[in-house]
Amino acid sequence: MNTRENANAPAHYLILTVAIIIGIVGVFLRFLGDSFAINAISNIILVIGVIIALRTVFAIMK
Repeated sequence: MNTRENANAPAHYLILTVAIIIGIVGVFLRFLGDSFAINAISNIILVIGVIIALRTVFAIMK
């Protein structure tokens, strides 16, 4: 598989979509309440979404 075919693979964009949805869930949880537990969980979810998105973007660029 050449580089262009790898960059245009639908799997990359599916994973990016899932990562964006995970990130949005993390952002919405931040506004849900003002407790330590909710803020900690939302930060963890947001970081997971960012890590997945960055790994996918770097895989596309590779």
